[in-house]
Amino acid sequence: MHRKKFLVATTALLGIVLLLPLAWRAAEASPVVTTEINANLSDIYFGMGCFWGAEKRLRAVPGVAAIEVGYAGGDAAQVSYQDVLREEQRIRTGQSQAVNHAEIVRVRYDANTLDLTQLFAAFWENHNPTQIGGQGNDIGSNYRSAIYFTTPEQKAVALSSRDAYQRALSDAGFGRITTEILPVRHYNRAEDYHQDYLLKNPNGYCGLGGTGVKFGQNAQSGYLPLEGSALVAAAQLVVYEAEDCQYCERFKKDILNHWQSGVAVAATRSQRAPNGWTLGEPLVATPTIVLFKNGKEDARFTGYAGDTKAFWKWLGFHLLSAEAQQIAFESGTEYPGTGPYLKEHRPGTYVDPISGVALFRSDAKFDSSCGWPSFFEPMPGALEFLQDTSHGMQRIEVRSASSGIHLGHVFDDGPPPTGKRYCINGKVLKFVPDKK
Repeated sequence: MHRKKFLVATTALLGIVLLLPLAWRAAEASPVVTTEINANLSDIYFGMGCFWGAEKRLRAVPGVAAIEVGYAGGDAAQVSYQDVLREEQRIRTGQSQAVNHAEIVRVRYDANTLDLTQLFAAFWENHNPTQIGGQGNDIGSNYRSAIYFTTPEQKAVALSSRDAYQRALSDAGFGRITTEILPVRHYNRAEDYHQDYLLKNPNGYCGLGGTGVKFGQNAQSGYLPLEGSALVAAAQLVVYEAEDCQYCERFKKDILNHWQSGVAVAATRSQRAPNGWTLGEPLVATPTIVLFKNGKEDARFTGYAGDTKAFWKWLGFHLLSAEAQQIAFESGTEYPGTGPYLKEHRPGTYVDPISGVALFRSDAKFDSSCGWPSFFEPMPGALEFLQDTSHGMQRIEVRSASSGIHLGHVFDDGPPPTGKRYCINGKVLKFVPDKK
C-alpha cells in the first residue's frame, strides 16, 4: 500500500505512518468568506484525499490561474502538517472530539475564462466521493472529500453538480456521495515542500483513481466495464487503472508488459466489476489487481509501489497448494520421491508456477537419483542465489528471479558440461511440454 508523503518526504518530516479510521463530524457553517483578488479572480477549496495528485489534476483545468495546497475545514485557527497528523491521532484514540483539517487544494480562477461546471467535473471525476473516511489508501478525516466555497455561486454549483453526479453514480451502482460542502474556514497554506510536488517529483505518489463515471453523463458513458463473458471464469485477474497514474504505468512496465503467467489478465479504467460479475467492495486506489473466480472477487492487491516480489507472493498464495506455498515462501522441502516430474521425459520447459517465466529446459534435466528433479543448467538470468546456513550446513539456495520463490539448492556434483546439480522441488515447478 502507498503511504504517501510519509515515504517520499522523510527528509522533511519526522513521523509515523498511521492508517486512521474515520472520526470526523460535519463542521458548523460559518459566514461566507470572499477572497477575491480583483473583480475576475476567485478562490475555491477542494479536498480530494492526497493533495499532491489533486493539485496536478485541478491545475490542468482551463482558466485556473493559480494552485496552492494547504489545510482547511478544521477547528484550529493555525496548523502545520505535523499538527494535522497529531490531531488525527488524538481523534483516533478518543482524546479529541475536534474537527480536524483536511488536505486542501486552493484553486484561484478567472471567472471570465473558467467554466465553473468544468472545474467541478474535474473534482468529481478525479476521486471517489462515495468513500468514507479518506481517499484510496490515505485513511483519516484529514483526507476526506470536501468542497469549501467562498461565494454563493460556488455553493449553488457545488450542490447542483453533486446531485447530478449522484444520479450518474447511482446508475453505475455506486453509493451515496459523502463530500462535505461548507464555507471555507481556517485555511492554512501547506509547507513549501508540498507545493507543486508532482511537478518537482514526476514519479511521486498520486493516489487518485476516481470511479470511472463521467460527470454529466449517464452510466453508459466514460469507461465501460469489461464483458464478463469474454473473460476466463475459472480464474481471471483484472488490473484497475486510472488516467495519469504513475504507479499504474510502473505496474504495466514491471509486470504487465512481461506477462507470462498462466492466469489470464485484463486491464481496465472502469472502476466497476466486469458485466455479470461482482466486486467484494468498492475500489479505493489504483492500481488495484483483483482476482476473480467464478465471476466473484476472490482476492485483491491494492496499490503498487514497485515491489514486484510482493505482488507475485500475493498471487502465489492464491494459486499454489498449501504444500507448495510452504516450499515457495518458507523455504520448505518436499519429501524425496514425492514430487512431480521425476519421471517426466518429454521435451519442454519447466517454468515458475506463478510468473510463468522459464527456469529450466528439459534437455538440461538428468536423473540424479536424489529424489528431486535435477538439472545441470538453468535458463539465462532465471535464478537468484543466496547463502543458506540453515540446519548447520553451508549451501547455496536457488530462487526464481522473477517471483522470488524458493526452488531448492545447487551443488557441485552434477554432470558435464557445468558440473552443477540444481536440486529443485517439483511442487514449485510447472512443466510446459513443447508443441508438436
